[in-house]
Amino acid sequence: MAGVVYITRRETFAAAHRLFRPELSDEENLKLFGKCSHPNWHGHNYTLEVIVTGEVDTDTGFVMDLKDLKEIVRKNVISKVDHKNLNLDTDFMKGKIPTSENIVIAIWNELEDKITKGKLFSIKLYETENNYFEYKGE
Repeated sequence: MAGVVYITRRETFAAAHRLFRPELSDEENLKLFGKCSHPNWHGHNYTLEVIVTGEVDTDTGFVMDLKDLKEIVRKNVISKVDHKNLNLDTDFMKGKIPTSENIVIAIWNELEDKITKGKLFSIKLYETENNYFEYKGE
Protein backbone atom coordinates (compact mmCIF):
# COMPACT_ATOMS: atom_id res chain seq x y z
CA MET A 1 0.00 0.00 0.00
CA ALA A 2 1.28 3.43 -0.93
CA GLY A 3 -0.29 5.20 2.04
CA VAL A 4 -2.76 8.05 2.06
CA VAL A 5 -2.53 11.67 1.06
CA TYR A 6 -4.58 14.55 2.46
CA ILE A 7 -5.69 17.28 0.06
CA THR A 8 -7.29 20.56 1.09
CA ARG A 9 -9.52 23.03 -0.71
CA ARG A 10 -9.77 26.46 0.91
CA GLU A 11 -12.66 28.85 0.24
CA THR A 12 -13.77 32.09 1.84
CA PHE A 13 -17.22 33.51 2.36
CA ALA A 14 -18.93 36.36 4.19
CA ALA A 15 -22.15 35.66 6.07
CA ALA A 16 -24.39 37.16 8.73
CA HIS A 17 -26.06 35.32 11.57
CA ARG A 18 -27.62 35.69 14.96
CA LEU A 19 -27.23 33.29 17.85
CA PHE A 20 -30.55 33.13 19.63
CA ARG A 21 -33.36 30.90 20.76
CA PRO A 22 -36.71 32.31 19.60
CA GLU A 23 -38.52 31.23 22.75
CA LEU A 24 -36.26 33.45 24.88
CA SER A 25 -36.41 37.22 25.31
CA ASP A 26 -33.68 39.46 23.90
CA GLU A 27 -32.36 39.87 27.45
CA GLU A 28 -32.22 36.10 28.02
CA ASN A 29 -30.51 35.59 24.64
CA LEU A 30 -27.98 38.29 25.48
CA LYS A 31 -27.17 36.51 28.73
CA LEU A 32 -26.83 33.16 26.94
CA PHE A 33 -25.06 34.21 23.71
CA GLY A 34 -23.58 37.63 24.48
CA LYS A 35 -23.13 40.17 21.70
CA CYS A 36 -23.65 37.42 19.10
CA SER A 37 -27.38 37.56 19.92
CA HIS A 38 -27.80 41.16 18.70
CA PRO A 39 -31.29 41.37 17.14
CA ASN A 40 -29.93 43.13 14.03
CA TRP A 41 -27.44 40.33 13.21
CA HIS A 42 -23.67 40.40 12.86
CA GLY A 43 -21.28 38.87 10.37
CA HIS A 44 -17.97 37.16 9.78
CA ASN A 45 -15.52 36.70 6.96
CA TYR A 46 -15.13 32.94 7.21
CA THR A 47 -12.42 30.69 5.80
CA LEU A 48 -13.47 27.12 5.06
CA GLU A 49 -11.09 24.20 4.57
CA VAL A 50 -12.36 20.91 3.17
CA ILE A 51 -9.87 18.07 3.63
CA VAL A 52 -10.18 14.85 1.62
CA THR A 53 -7.99 11.80 2.11
CA GLY A 54 -7.27 8.73 0.07
CA GLU A 55 -4.79 6.73 -1.91
CA VAL A 56 -3.28 8.23 -5.02
CA ASP A 57 -4.92 6.89 -8.19
CA THR A 58 -2.18 5.38 -10.33
CA ASP A 59 -3.91 6.44 -13.56
CA THR A 60 -4.29 10.12 -12.66
CA GLY A 61 -1.79 10.75 -9.87
CA PHE A 62 -4.63 12.35 -7.89
CA VAL A 63 -6.50 11.46 -4.73
CA MET A 64 -9.23 13.60 -6.27
CA ASP A 65 -9.05 16.26 -8.94
CA LEU A 66 -8.97 19.56 -7.01
CA LYS A 67 -11.02 21.18 -9.77
CA ASP A 68 -13.81 18.71 -8.99
CA LEU A 69 -13.51 19.36 -5.26
CA LYS A 70 -13.68 23.11 -5.87
CA GLU A 71 -16.87 22.71 -7.91
CA ILE A 72 -18.50 20.46 -5.29
CA VAL A 73 -17.69 22.88 -2.44
CA ARG A 74 -18.81 25.95 -4.35
CA LYS A 75 -22.05 24.40 -5.60
CA ASN A 76 -23.13 22.75 -2.34
CA VAL A 77 -21.82 25.21 0.26
CA ILE A 78 -20.37 28.52 -0.91
CA SER A 79 -23.30 29.38 -3.20
CA LYS A 80 -25.63 28.84 -0.23
CA VAL A 81 -23.70 30.84 2.39
CA ASP A 82 -21.71 33.60 0.73
CA HIS A 83 -23.25 37.02 1.41
CA LYS A 84 -26.26 35.31 2.99
CA ASN A 85 -27.94 35.32 6.36
CA LEU A 86 -27.31 31.86 7.79
CA ASN A 87 -30.48 32.00 9.91
CA LEU A 88 -32.78 32.98 7.07
CA ASP A 89 -31.23 32.11 3.70
CA THR A 90 -29.31 28.86 4.11
CA ASP A 91 -31.38 25.71 3.68
CA PHE A 92 -29.00 23.41 5.53
CA MET A 93 -29.01 25.69 8.60
CA LYS A 94 -32.82 25.90 8.97
CA GLY A 95 -33.87 25.13 12.54
CA LYS A 96 -30.30 25.22 13.88
CA ILE A 97 -28.58 27.85 16.00
CA PRO A 98 -25.82 28.94 13.58
CA THR A 99 -22.87 28.53 15.91
CA SER A 100 -19.63 27.64 14.17
CA GLU A 101 -19.90 24.19 15.73
CA ASN A 102 -23.29 23.64 14.07
CA ILE A 103 -22.09 25.17 10.80
CA VAL A 104 -19.13 22.75 10.43
CA ILE A 105 -21.39 19.76 11.10
CA ALA A 106 -23.96 21.02 8.59
CA ILE A 107 -21.26 21.59 5.95
CA TRP A 108 -19.95 18.06 6.54
CA ASN A 109 -23.47 16.71 6.01
CA GLU A 110 -23.79 18.71 2.77
CA LEU A 111 -20.53 17.36 1.36
CA GLU A 112 -20.03 13.85 2.70
CA ASP A 113 -22.03 11.98 0.05
CA LYS A 114 -20.83 14.25 -2.77
CA ILE A 115 -17.16 13.26 -2.37
CA THR A 116 -16.91 10.16 -4.54
CA LYS A 117 -13.12 10.00 -4.95
CA GLY A 118 -11.22 9.73 -1.70
CA LYS A 119 -13.03 10.24 1.58
CA LEU A 120 -14.06 13.41 3.37
CA PHE A 121 -11.69 13.65 6.33
CA SER A 122 -12.31 17.01 7.98
CA ILE A 123 -14.09 20.34 7.75
CA LYS A 124 -12.34 23.35 9.29
CA LEU A 125 -14.10 26.67 9.67
CA TYR A 126 -12.17 29.77 10.66
CA GLU A 127 -14.59 32.26 12.20
CA THR A 128 -11.90 34.78 13.11
CA GLU A 129 -8.15 34.98 12.94
CA ASN A 130 -7.98 33.36 16.39
CA ASN A 131 -10.92 30.91 16.40
CA TYR A 132 -11.48 27.88 14.25
CA PHE A 133 -13.69 24.82 14.47
CA GLU A 134 -13.04 21.35 13.08
CA TYR A 135 -15.33 18.41 12.48
CA LYS A 136 -14.27 14.91 11.43
CA GLY A 137 -17.60 13.16 11.10
CA GLU A 138 -19.64 11.12 13.50
